[in-house]
Amino acid sequence: MPKRKFVEEFGVNIEPEVEELTDYETFPNKVLLDELRNKIIQNLIDNDIGKFSNMVDFIKDEIKKTIDGYDLTNVEISYLYNLIDNEINGYGPITELLDDKNITEIMVNGTNEIYVELDGKVIKDNSVSFINKDHILRTIQRIIQPLGRTIDISNPMVDARLEDGSRLNAIIPPLSLKGPIMTIRKFKEELANIDDFLRTGALTSDMARFLEACVKAKLNVIICGGTGSGKTTLLNVLSSFIDNDDRIITIEDAAELKLKQRHVISLETRLTNYEGTGEITIRDLVRNSLRMRPDRIIVGEVRGKEAFDMLQAMNTGHNGSLSTMHANSPSDALNRLETMILMAGMEIPIRAIREYIENAIDIVIQTSRLSDGRRKITSICEVVGFLDDSIKLNEIFGFDQNGVTEKGEVIGEFVKHDHIPNVYRKLTSRGINNLKDIFE
Repeated sequence: MPKRKFVEEFGVNIEPEVEELTDYETFPNKVLLDELRNKIIQNLIDNDIGKFSNMVDFIKDEIKKTIDGYDLTNVEISYLYNLIDNEINGYGPITELLDDKNITEIMVNGTNEIYVELDGKVIKDNSVSFINKDHILRTIQRIIQPLGRTIDISNPMVDARLEDGSRLNAIIPPLSLKGPIMTIRKFKEELANIDDFLRTGALTSDMARFLEACVKAKLNVIICGGTGSGKTTLLNVLSSFIDNDDRIITIEDAAELKLKQRHVISLETRLTNYEGTGEITIRDLVRNSLRMRPDRIIVGEVRGKEAFDMLQAMNTGHNGSLSTMHANSPSDALNRLETMILMAGMEIPIRAIREYIENAIDIVIQTSRLSDGRRKITSICEVVGFLDDSIKLNEIFGFDQNGVTEKGEVIGEFVKHDHIPNVYRKLTSRGINNLKDIFE
C-alpha cells in the first residue's frame, strides 16, 4: 500500500515488505485493528481535531495512546496508520476502493455492507467498513463539500460529478429508511475503443464495421440497455467515428463523454439552487443546441420530455445524432419514446407520433450485461416502417445464448441474418462501399 503524505509526517518506520503487502483482509489481528481504528477516529471526532494548531502531533499522540499495551507488528502499525491517514487526507474506508482502477462502481449500503463492481460482477467487499451511520454521512459530506454541494434533512438527496469525472449519488434519511446510502460510478481515464470491444468479445468485426459505417454515413442511432450494460461506453466508442471537422454538441446530466474531435461543445444540466430555482434540464439544452449550428447532437441519455425535441432535431436535418436510453429491447425502446413524447404534453395522435419516430431513427442497438458479468451487443436493428400500426424492426445482427457452463459462463454465438437490410442502400448512397463482403 503506498504511503500518503500524512503517514510520512508521522515518521512511521515501515519495513520494505510492507509496501508489497496488499491483502490486509487476511491479518490475524484485523478485527482488533479495526476496533482500534474506530476508537482512534471517535476520539479525534470527540476532541474536534480541527481546533488544534499542531494536528499531526495530536493525532500521533492519540494513536500511540490507543495502541499502547498491544503487541502489534510493524506491518500492523503501518496498516493502522494508513487507515487513519485515509480519514484525514482521503475519503475514509473507501479511499483504497476509489484508487483501485479495476473497480468500476462502489455501493455503500450500510456500515458493513459495501459492494463493488469488479470485472462486471457485483461482490461484497469485506475488507473495509464504516464505524456507524454518522461516519458514512461525514464521508459523503467530505466528498461533496469541495463541489459546493450539501446534504442534510432539508436536502436529503444529491447527485454530483467528482473532479475526476466519477459520478456520486447519495441519499439519506428520511428518504432512505436504512441510513445514508452512497453509490459512486468511477470514471475511467483509459476510454474503451472498438478494438477493446473486439478483444472482449462484445461484438464481431462485421458488427464493428457496420456500426462505424452507420456513424460515418450520419444515420441516427439509439443505444438502449439496462443499468451498467455499457451504453455510455459504446456511445463513446461510436462517437470516435465522427468526422474531425463536424461541430459536435454533447448534452449530459454529468459529463462522461470524452470526444477527441477538435470541434466539440459539451453542455451539462444544472440542478435547482437553495431557493428551488435555476434548474436547467436536458430538454432546455437540446432546444438551445438547435440554435448553435450543430452538425451532430449527442444526448447522453434520453429519459423524459426532451425525447420530442431530440426527434424533432433528427427530423429537421440534424442527421448523425446519437443517444442512449434505458430499455430491455429495441422494441421496448421505441415504445418508451412514444411514452416520453406523450409526457411532453404533445396533443398528437399516436399514429403521428410513431411516424415521427420511424422517420427520425435509423438504427437501434441493444447492449446487455450477461449473467456472467460480460457485456455484449446483443442486437442491432433497423427501423423499416410499420406493421399493423406498430413500428417494425428488422434485426441485422444478434446474439443467441445457448446455455451456461458449470462455471457460470454464458455460451452463445453472434448471428447475422440472411437478408440485405434496407439501411444498406442508404449507406451505399452516402458513399459507404466497403460492406459488400458482409451484405452481398
